[in-house]
Amino acid sequence: MNIYLISQDQNDDYDTFDSAVVIAPNEEAARRMHPCGGTRYWKETLPTWCDSPDVVKVELIRITHETTSRVVCASFNAG
Repeated sequence: MNIYLISQDQNDDYDTFDSAVVIAPNEEAARRMHPCGGTRYWKETLPTWCDSPDVVKVELIRITHETTSRVVCASFNAG
């Protein structure tokens, strides 16, 4: 597993996430994670993240011995 910083600049209004640190097996899995956890939030009526995994920026931070994919920390801009 790897630790990634995921971020987006498509949706930068109040009550949105701008980034998160996630643990995932690869870059594509990290790109598909939502800061709320999992992948089920992509089609929200009031989006808190970007519209599509295609616009998520992914940066590898380091390799880890973790065995479970998860969100470690997320940055939410409350309004």
